[in-house]
Amino acid sequence: MTDVPASRGQFLSLHLLETLVAVLPVRDENNAPKSIVYGGVERHMITSQARRRAERVHARNRANAGVGPLAGRTTGLRTREWALLTAKALEAAHGWERDEAVSMARAVLEATGLKFGDPSKKTVANLTKVLLFAPADTGERIAAHIAAEADGLLRWRDEYLAAQAATAKPKRGTRKAAEQPEDGESETASGKNLPPLPRETRAAVLTALAPRDAIDIALYGRFLAEIADSPNVDGAVQSAHSFTIHEAEQVDDFYAAADDAKLERKKNALDFLDAADDAGAGMTGYQSLISGTFYRHAVLDRRQLEVNLRAAGMSVEEAVEAVAAAEEEFVTAFVEAFPEAKKNSTASTGSLPALVLAFEGERPYNYAAAFQKPVDENPEDKGGEGPAGLAGVKRLLRHHAYVDERRPDIRTSRLLTYDPQVDTLLDELLAELGTLDAGRVHTVKGLLS
Repeated sequence: MTDVPASRGQFLSLHLLETLVAVLPVRDENNAPKSIVYGGVERHMITSQARRRAERVHARNRANAGVGPLAGRTTGLRTREWALLTAKALEAAHGWERDEAVSMARAVLEATGLKFGDPSKKTVANLTKVLLFAPADTGERIAAHIAAEADGLLRWRDEYLAAQAATAKPKRGTRKAAEQPEDGESETASGKNLPPLPRETRAAVLTALAPRDAIDIALYGRFLAEIADSPNVDGAVQSAHSFTIHEAEQVDDFYAAADDAKLERKKNALDFLDAADDAGAGMTGYQSLISGTFYRHAVLDRRQLEVNLRAAGMSVEEAVEAVAAAEEEFVTAFVEAFPEAKKNSTASTGSLPALVLAFEGERPYNYAAAFQKPVDENPEDKGGEGPAGLAGVKRLLRHHAYVDERRPDIRTSRLLTYDPQVDTLLDELLAELGTLDAGRVHTVKGLLS
């Protein structure tokens, strides 16, 4: 592995302020906005999981469409449907019947070590119990091997299913079931008394499931506990939950949806009695909405990214090139991607950040502490700081300038804004913070050194 050049820090830190109005990008189990108490007050929160998925899918879609620096590169797919995807490839590319293909794909993956849902429940019978992040062509690769070894694997599959049926746990309530240990596993699940998967097939499946050169797996990592000899990946991206920099309250918005057919009858009613029968909305309800200025933070570990790509088999030159491409796409996704919940009814995905701060260092830097004291949006002549968007820019840059003076590893600070008010404010702030060497850029690509 090559070290990150001295002119570039190991960690690329990204900090972002964005103002969102009447949106609901992420919800809890009760369909309510997520929140966190920080600095003694409640803040709205958008989880890092929601942000990371939005960024990962944004980068994958661009790569698959042949757009951006990752165009044409391998990407990953996180799903429970690998047996179904393998079966689909067996059907489409190798002419197998649907039921035969599904049966074979599930048996092979289960014998490799993956656990599946209850076979008596059609909705989950052929889904793995956990989401598995693997290269998008994994199902096609497994299907190609199965088709090539079809004769031997069909005999093995029949023996496997017969042994599985013979050792299946009886239904609850029977005497035999009562004698079974209550450990949540059957003989089938533990693999006892089942013919092992042929060694070459298991190797082929593990190779297909391996992260290989999937860029997004190298970036975001993966953890697969069920198959001990399938490599896990320590992600190169760290993401923080974003939160409002001020105290925030949710709004429960009452809505009424019209019934078009009812309104047509009412409009054409011959007398008031007919119209009265069609009074009222077609449906009513409440939806929670949030507004506020959010602080968001993420870090890219360039060295870890290169380690992941080298472990996938890339040469030094290939890894260096891939790291540069992945970094550019990661920064693009950090700025442009947005969770898509309620996107049509709130137009949330059109949001642009008020400010992006990027810099390099030999360790990550999280500036959440700059907003521990919530911004007071009262006018300045009444003891407040004014609108949170502008106040947040002042807080963030003053905090960064203070840290920058004390940490010699911080370098190449860069600023991007899409807000003309912030652009004007930056003139004042950079003059005030004379010691802060921060370059102003006009494109996302400019955030990269």
